[in-house]
Amino acid sequence: MELTMEQNGKADINSSPHSLGRRELLRNAATLGMGVAVGLQSMREAEAKRKTQSSQQTPLTILNGPPVGPDEIPRRMLGRTGIPISVLGLGGHHLGDVKDVNEAMTLVHEAVDAGINFFDNCWEYHNGRSEDWLGRGLQGRRERVFLMTKVCTHGRSSQLAMQMLEESLRRLQTDHLDLWQVHGVTFDNDPELAYAKGGVLEAFDKAKQQGKVRFVGFTGHKDPSIHLKMLQMGYPFDTVQMPLNPFDASFFSFQHQVVPEALRRGVSPLGMKSMSGTADAIKQGVLTAEEALRYAMSLPVVTTIAGMDSLDVLHQNLRVARGFKPMTPQEMQALESRCAATAADGRYELYKVSLKYDNPEARRPHHYPIDQTQKEVKEMLQEAGGQNKQAH
Repeated sequence: MELTMEQNGKADINSSPHSLGRRELLRNAATLGMGVAVGLQSMREAEAKRKTQSSQQTPLTILNGPPVGPDEIPRRMLGRTGIPISVLGLGGHHLGDVKDVNEAMTLVHEAVDAGINFFDNCWEYHNGRSEDWLGRGLQGRRERVFLMTKVCTHGRSSQLAMQMLEESLRRLQTDHLDLWQVHGVTFDNDPELAYAKGGVLEAFDKAKQQGKVRFVGFTGHKDPSIHLKMLQMGYPFDTVQMPLNPFDASFFSFQHQVVPEALRRGVSPLGMKSMSGTADAIKQGVLTAEEALRYAMSLPVVTTIAGMDSLDVLHQNLRVARGFKPMTPQEMQALESRCAATAADGRYELYKVSLKYDNPEARRPHHYPIDQTQKEVKEMLQEAGGQNKQAH
């Protein structure tokens, strides 16, 4: 049931819906140096080392959970919840791409048994198939995992959110979620719509009061400024999910803008798109899959949610996660530098600069027209499962 928004955003289709919050094209990822003009070289090196350790290692150390064995997946603490979470999480969208339900269930079983305890999903992934298959796979294992799914009101009412919650619980075959997140905070007015009377945050409060949801957060991949607005408006979120990879470090960077603010507020950062969504940079030899995943997991985030659509991919990621040791600051900076030249135009982060990855169901409630003749929109509609029949 679609409900009408009390508030909506309107914009020229030719304009960027997130351009108002952007002030620079590139952010300088290098933060080393003393900031003084004189002194011995050894003093400069010591100050550079201190700054690097302060900005990259200390937050990660704070997040670290209890020690594990050399072949186990390390865990980090989910902020104020006090819950230890595996540094590698299993993404829900790719689960719906597995060839059939039996292989999907096997993948879930192996992931849980290997020590992955964070499971991502979303009400609209593959028209519900991802939630359904995950629910089947977690039978007998539900109490061993931290289960998250996302609500897809896209600016609409708390009533619709509660309907989606009930459907998600049914598909996932559980009576509660460990984490419920707003999906796809994309447009400049999404924060205002979430906070408005009758908005999705009222559903968060109600669901927690009913015991159907333990913790809440929000996600998005379009623009760091929109994430910052969601945080700064003051709702007590537990988590915030965002794309984090070596390209993000120098292009509208969530790492540099959102992660520090989230940590300052006691909100746990969750990483996604460690391979930039399409993995094109890996296919084209800019970096390896292992480098991309190691880099993302070395950031001060609780977990890195990775898409795994086969047992081979699961096993590959497990090899990185077991006994994981973070990259050194020098390794991270070297990888950022290697990726910086091709990061500047967004070619490897299309979710920031194009309609790719934007669901048409998110555009319609905001009264953004959908031009079905454009290649990007055709791909978007196909990904949404043919829901273009209702598009306008």
